[in-house]
Amino acid sequence: MNESKQSDAPHARDSCNAPRNLTGGHDAAGVPLLPPLACIRTPYFHILGYSVAGEESVVQIPELNVVFDIGKCPRPVLTSDFCLLTHGHMDHSGGLAYYLSQRFFQGMRPGTVICPAPIASAVSGMINAFGRLEGKAIAHELIPLSSGDEYELRKGLVVRAFPTCHTVASLGYTLIDRREKLKPELAEQQLPGHVLRDMKARGERITYTLDIPLVAYTGDTALPETLSHPDVQNARVLITECTFFDPDHRQRASIGRHLHVQDLISVLPQLQNEWVIITHVSRRTFVQWAAKHLRRSISGMTIRPQIEFLMEHAQKLRVLPGSAAAFIPPEPPYVKEADPAES
Repeated sequence: MNESKQSDAPHARDSCNAPRNLTGGHDAAGVPLLPPLACIRTPYFHILGYSVAGEESVVQIPELNVVFDIGKCPRPVLTSDFCLLTHGHMDHSGGLAYYLSQRFFQGMRPGTVICPAPIASAVSGMINAFGRLEGKAIAHELIPLSSGDEYELRKGLVVRAFPTCHTVASLGYTLIDRREKLKPELAEQQLPGHVLRDMKARGERITYTLDIPLVAYTGDTALPETLSHPDVQNARVLITECTFFDPDHRQRASIGRHLHVQDLISVLPQLQNEWVIITHVSRRTFVQWAAKHLRRSISGMTIRPQIEFLMEHAQKLRVLPGSAAAFIPPEPPYVKEADPAES
């Protein structure tokens, strides 16, 4: 808003009861919209979410009806029927009861929560405890999985769990497009439909199963070997954490069981993914610096995937009462601090 408009409508700020200075002399225009959700459009689906280490992680793929982890449950993710929880740390699971309760409140069908089997009892207890606080049962379905287990989200779309390594029980998930294809030898014969139907009626197997990994989501994990899992390497889109980037933070990564950028770099040449989306960057590391650092480090390597940082695509807006939102200035340069390792 320019000065002339402010002078023409001096009551606009007062009508919103918004003070000129909120904290430390900062104007209301310095308050960002929360949460600053990111959105990445791939050729296959959109990736919507927010992921900052120790603060919140929630990644939704609306077209596939899933949300990986639930963070603080931003409103858009309520539309996904399936919540795939990688582990129980609060920054990944804190919004779970709210997600389930709000879906009931808004007349949606009960949400389905998929989680690592070792934490299923605790997840159930937490949901039931919130139900007692609300004075009613919170409708939901809870599906415990172990590494290698599958669950059909809908016909032709399957989630398969793969092992990860974190400080608590954890899993990663691959969403798989499962198709039944006519066997090549039968396709070559170009048999008419009634013959194929007769063969099938006689109990003959005329098709084979083709699995196409669409997206793999690692959650928090320490081992770069996680990224060598076939389901992970061959997914069209890989969404992986990479928490630490500073050369001095290798030990932090090891203690917190997170990936350091050097771990990621070591496996990037082997990845067959079309896209790699990086999440869970430490709050102490500015995303623009991390992106430049990684791209500079791999500039001489042959890398197949297109690499994007989720939070580089965040809708970082500032608002002034009575005016349209505007984008904030770029983040300042990287500043190294000594803080505890993130959860």
